[in-house]
Amino acid sequence: MSWDILLKLLLAHLLADFAFQPKKICIGKRLPGVGKWSHLLLHSFIHTVVAYLLLQEWDEWIVPSIIFVSHLGIDYLKSAFMRENAWSFFIDQLLHLAVLLLIWGFLFGGTDALCEWLGEYEISSGFWIVAIAYLLVLKPTSIVLSMFFHRWSKEAEEASLPNAGEFIGYLERILILTFILTNHIEGVGFLLAAKSVFRFGDLSKAKEIKTTEYVLIGTLASFTIAIVIGFVSLALIR
Repeated sequence: MSWDILLKLLLAHLLADFAFQPKKICIGKRLPGVGKWSHLLLHSFIHTVVAYLLLQEWDEWIVPSIIFVSHLGIDYLKSAFMRENAWSFFIDQLLHLAVLLLIWGFLFGGTDALCEWLGEYEISSGFWIVAIAYLLVLKPTSIVLSMFFHRWSKEAEEASLPNAGEFIGYLERILILTFILTNHIEGVGFLLAAKSVFRFGDLSKAKEIKTTEYVLIGTLASFTIAIVIGFVSLALIR
């Protein structure tokens, strides 16, 4: 029952914050004065109603009250003091999630259910190997590659978006590791082919061949490190 409550709270949040929040409300929350408050109050009221209807705890008025006040406060602080960007979105969602977890934990016995689940669940060594592998293919690999290519990077990436290459590397290495750990090695070849089409397509038009060489070496080095980490992790797990 306790876990059902948490799932209902999460579903209510997703519905109210995304499905039932039109663009007009999103823009309205950034308006000055009364216009802002009318949209903030309406949005918080929608959250409250959706959560109340999904929970079906008709006598528990404290839950919708907490949801209304907390959502109103968090959204006001976001609109008043934070710019509309990815970081503000993640912080906003984390705060809302924290409120829902506190409601579930202290009002519906979620803390006891979580402790009981953790007591029964034994984390194997394979979990830690996979966790370390995913961490290794992110920043550590990026640092190694940047140190190796430092002497060429400034000249070859003058026209690139800021940090674009780094984030592309993160995504491709995560995908490679996932393909290997799930025994879908063919996905690595598909990824390399797809990247070749999009990344190397315009390089034939480059005035200097060194740009092509830089991208090719960087891609192969990134793929090689991710593949090695993936197969080593797979061998350790088995």
